[in-house]
Amino acid sequence: MKFMIVDDDKAVCTMLQDIIEDYELGEVVVALDNAVSLDNKFLRLKKIDILIIDMLMPVRDGMQTVKDIKGDFKGKIIMLSQVENKEMVGKAYAAGVDYYITKPINRNEVVGVIRAVSEHTCLKNFVDNIRMGLHTVYNPEEVKRNSENRPFSIVENGRFILKNMGIDSEANSQEILLMLQQLEQDKIGEIEEFPSLKSIFSRLALEKKGKDVQKDSKAIEQRLRRTIFQAMVNIASIGIVDLTNPKFDDYASRYFDLAEVYALMRSLKQGEKPQITQTHINSKKFLRTLYIECSKRDEI
Repeated sequence: MKFMIVDDDKAVCTMLQDIIEDYELGEVVVALDNAVSLDNKFLRLKKIDILIIDMLMPVRDGMQTVKDIKGDFKGKIIMLSQVENKEMVGKAYAAGVDYYITKPINRNEVVGVIRAVSEHTCLKNFVDNIRMGLHTVYNPEEVKRNSENRPFSIVENGRFILKNMGIDSEANSQEILLMLQQLEQDKIGEIEEFPSLKSIFSRLALEKKGKDVQKDSKAIEQRLRRTIFQAMVNIASIGIVDLTNPKFDDYASRYFDLAEVYALMRSLKQGEKPQITQTHINSKKFLRTLYIECSKRDEI
């Protein structure tokens, strides 16, 4: 993993670099004391996988920087801040931050977060390999050429919804799109005809052509749960800022168990770190709703 650290406190930069090197988490390619010159071209040039950036800095703060780069930056973003204001935390997640760490820096928390981020990045590479092996591959240029002459595909609709939930860059998002394609190929219609999750995971595992389909299916299931959990956290963060936000209103109850979303909101408001082990994840409801929504309309 290649890291970029941006913080106007040089002591923090040094501490983070020491942690990354001590635990062999990757390579710190660049450490900056401001974000004035930071853009997507620079990130691509340095091939950055993970950006660690402070929220409050002179001239150009971390929040504005994240908003400016998030559309094109495919890596992960970890935000640092002494601010524990719940509204600010919610805005950070809504802006596109993947993880939020409060100062003063806690070594164990930093190591845990970076390891989780690294796992997601490695999984993305695996998913991309699966994607390339399928006979139906999403091609942005083809979409651009034909967008005026044909309906939107189930993959395009799915990608749009996942982007609205803030999980389009998650490693498992590509696996979710593959599941939608498979369901479409099987001509799944009414809700009662929706297959079991076990059969969906097993079929996707077969595409991987691994030695242990059962083990691969379980891994796919766990990745899906983590991605749905991240979506729930993102939607809960939006709800904290504005309960009338269209994204919150549209997604909170239809894709998730609303009580669980409100529980996450309470945790975030109290400054607690959301825990997947304490949250009920209804994977079938999420995937079924997503498939129905992406199938019934030409454009979402």
